[in-house]
Amino acid sequence: MTTNWTILHEKVMHHLDAIYADVPLDMPIGKLASQLIETIGIKREEDIVMPGPYVNYWDEQDIIMITYGDSVINEGELPLTTLYNFLNKYCKTTINNVHILPFFPFSSDDGFSVIDYSSVNESLGDWAEVSQIAKDYGLMVDLVINHCSARSVWFENFIKGEGAGHDFFFTASPDDDLSMVTRPRVSPLLRETQTANGTRYVWCTFSHDQVDFDFRNPQVLLAFIDIIRLYIEKGSKIFRLDAVAFLWKIVGTTCINLIQTHEVIRLIRTLIEHIDPSIMLITETNIPNRENLTYFGNANEAHAIYNFSLPPLLVNTLVTGSCRYLKSWIMSMPPAQHGTTYFNFIASHDGIGLRPAEGLLDEDEISELVHTMQNFGGKISWRASAHGQQKPYEINITLFDALQGTTKGPDKWQIERFICAHAIMLAMEGIPGIYIHSLLGTSNDYDKVANTGQNRSINRKRWSLPELEALLDSPYSQHHKVLTRVSQLIRIRKTQDAFHPNASQYTLQMGDQIFGFWRQSLDRKQSVFCISNISDEAQSILLSDINLVGTDHWLELISREVIHDVNAFMTLQPYQTIWISNQDSE
Repeated sequence: MTTNWTILHEKVMHHLDAIYADVPLDMPIGKLASQLIETIGIKREEDIVMPGPYVNYWDEQDIIMITYGDSVINEGELPLTTLYNFLNKYCKTTINNVHILPFFPFSSDDGFSVIDYSSVNESLGDWAEVSQIAKDYGLMVDLVINHCSARSVWFENFIKGEGAGHDFFFTASPDDDLSMVTRPRVSPLLRETQTANGTRYVWCTFSHDQVDFDFRNPQVLLAFIDIIRLYIEKGSKIFRLDAVAFLWKIVGTTCINLIQTHEVIRLIRTLIEHIDPSIMLITETNIPNRENLTYFGNANEAHAIYNFSLPPLLVNTLVTGSCRYLKSWIMSMPPAQHGTTYFNFIASHDGIGLRPAEGLLDEDEISELVHTMQNFGGKISWRASAHGQQKPYEINITLFDALQGTTKGPDKWQIERFICAHAIMLAMEGIPGIYIHSLLGTSNDYDKVANTGQNRSINRKRWSLPELEALLDSPYSQHHKVLTRVSQLIRIRKTQDAFHPNASQYTLQMGDQIFGFWRQSLDRKQSVFCISNISDEAQSILLSDINLVGTDHWLELISREVIHDVNAFMTLQPYQTIWISNQDSE
């Protein structure tokens, strides 16, 4: 008799055969498969859930807020408690999921150099505070899977040559041919380290404080499955696989997007979905668009992928006043299969990545975008190209300040332009992710850059709660205006069936100054035409050009204006967005 355990065990073995095809193991594949299944928390046949194919465990009400655990602080209160109270006061009707950026003990990179994966940074709180948030909001956590801190016990044991983790790290030789390796940084790839076993050269994709794991050792895989189990027990519902594209290394290759990396993600998905199919994996792969799309697999890898091309393309659109590149890209994007979706964002704790714009914007367009952002106070982070040249890798700037003007310079349309960006993102196919500093309309934090010496600090302000509340309560502040208007858009989105992450999306052809697309609900009953003037001049559109059916009743959802004449002209003010629907779901 074939049991669910047998089916799962064979599936896990299939993944392992692909991952370790060229790696000699010191245990049978079948035994390793059993260990992995037990480590994820499946001890008995009754523990196994058999997932259905192509199921969407999300809908139009899902919004994810991205934040550090201490983005808002209040004297005498644990930051995670402050975050919980902030969410309840300002976001209860808009946000239902929260991505708390790494909240573990760390040594650098604002949390992404993890010292201990199993505990909470005591300056933020404890697991009790994390679980409190997880009870009322879907909790998204980072699985920093490519590397850990050089101050971790694992790396200390690597130096000593004994104990847990002593064989967890990838090493190479300075004499190896590493010329093809894809680098997101300009620091030396190998870190010379004196160990009990002599001088070793440890692979460091990002920095010498972030030492890369060696997944050729199955004990590393087992350790991370154990970490995943712990996070699930603490309430995690969404896992962000940080920098996962670099996970598997083979000397002499690019060491990015290797087939073993994809298979590891498939294995993790298989294990997770057999204990709770509603848990999501989101891959954080800041790479060119075509490569990024491969992380969907055949609806058997990531449930969602970061839509990394959207931020640079949308910012470029709004500062140039032309949607030509954005329109071309969105037309080329395949609809996500059921069981998968896009994770849309236009700002995050990192900057505006430029690698995902490669092949979509030409070099002159990227150069002009970089120059414009520098004029708006932005910083530029660099990477080494394959030929050793430095290329712009990331623009470091808050989204609010990135949209303060156009290529002509700052102007009076900053808030309108900023709201337009969010209206476009919120209406698109996929699940929206909104960075807390976008929700709050935060400007560049130059003091923090000066204090840390890190460009990314410009967009990582730490707000004092009393100061922030005073600004949010003032109807004249940019922060109040932004929070009020973005929250209004979110509340509208959450009531429209046509904004389901997997609802159909079709691009409209309305010239370079008007960006539009049509969304249709899964049951085909609701249509919403999402149209934005992305220029600094008023634009008129003829409603008949978008084929509004005359027998339907049409309503503009944002202004609540009823459309009586489907053949009339409508004038859109600079950066105005309209959502025209044939039914009102509010």
